[in-house]
Amino acid sequence: MSYQAYLDAIEKKTGKTPQQLLGEASSRGYGPETKASVVVEWLSAEYGVGRGHAMALFGVMKKGAAGAVPEKYVGSGSSHSDVSAVLRLDGIAAREN
Repeated sequence: MSYQAYLDAIEKKTGKTPQQLLGEASSRGYGPETKASVVVEWLSAEYGVGRGHAMALFGVMKKGAAGAVPEKYVGSGSSHSDVSAVLRLDGIAAREN
């Protein structure tokens, strides 16, 4: 599953775009220095998001939309392949328009 697919699945489960969830995380005081376990616990308790999906959002919190996808996966054709090194955080609907 690609990083973008993980973020899209989180949006479908929570009803919130990745950008909205990042804003919520920020309002809770979570940022790049926050431990992954804290973010995983929050997303699990609040939204029922699993660890793997939560780690994808954590990667964006830590490295940003342009740094979360390891270069080896961009266009690799593997199961984790992403089309772009820059993740879309504005939601599925924004890509469909």
